[in-house]
Amino acid sequence: MTDLLSLFKTMVRIRAFEDAAEAASQGGVSWGGAATGKPGEVRVKGPLHLSTGQEAVAAGVCAHLTPEDLLTSTHRGHGHTLAKGADATKMMCELFGRATGYNSGKGGSMHIADFSVGMLGANGVVTAGLPIAVGAAHALKIRKTGAIAVSFFGDGAINRGPFLEALNWARVFSLPVLFVCEDNQISATTRSAPMTAGGNAASARAESLDIEATRVDGNDVQAVSEAAERLIGQIRAGSGPRLLHAITYRQKGHVSVDPATYRNPQEVALALRGDPILRTRELLTQQGLGEQAARIEAHARAEIDAAVAAASAAPEPQAAAAYTDILTTGEGMWK
Repeated sequence: MTDLLSLFKTMVRIRAFEDAAEAASQGGVSWGGAATGKPGEVRVKGPLHLSTGQEAVAAGVCAHLTPEDLLTSTHRGHGHTLAKGADATKMMCELFGRATGYNSGKGGSMHIADFSVGMLGANGVVTAGLPIAVGAAHALKIRKTGAIAVSFFGDGAINRGPFLEALNWARVFSLPVLFVCEDNQISATTRSAPMTAGGNAASARAESLDIEATRVDGNDVQAVSEAAERLIGQIRAGSGPRLLHAITYRQKGHVSVDPATYRNPQEVALALRGDPILRTRELLTQQGLGEQAARIEAHARAEIDAAVAAASAAPEPQAAAAYTDILTTGEGMWK
């Protein structure tokens, strides 16, 4: 079983990153938060989808992965990327559109990848990560590496075709892949439940394809960790695909500049009382580890502050960089 302090460290690093990124995307002020950074200076380039409130899922699952295991994420992928071992400074540089970012400042928040730690990438297309993970899992099985693939996706993804296609392929070929549904109960700006037929749909649809599904409180990092450890162990032992359905809550709007006024304030207030970091901090305090937890949080904030400073000082990409990583400019093709 993974040490609770270790899980807490991963969660608070994600939260610190998201808070700093949110403030940088809004000129130094985050919704409901105090001013941080230089007021009026919007430093994040492009859209920013925050995973604030969902940290326990990323931490609990990725605690049981190795660098050889492969992972696909979503447009809300900062937490998964950090938990898989990516560098926070290079991530922040990418958000700031700097040449020292993961994609040389040209990809932005939704396209961060780091193959060296098994992170195949975030993805701006809903559900697109699932078939990529299944393809990766098929390759891992053929190569007999012993590694597995993991695909995170949201509850809105289960109503799209690639969800069925990916799960069906994974089951037919008994592939080593864990599907993780981060059920934050809202698809962009619309509640998911009225748009989704059937109860407990993510798990039920997986089970209809003979894929074992486990439902868990996604704000309880220990519960997520224990469930992930069991399912990943089964997959490594040759069981084929499994699905983890984690019920969590997206504390922020769809994008960082969305105040989410379409949500009931009472619902939000109730959900915030179940904040996974708050719950874990209280548990650690009860165990006499409150001071250690406080030091971990302070260290996380200092680390991310340093990442923001480095990103702010990093150079912009040169204009010529627009043509790198392109096989052809298409010159002469349209005449």
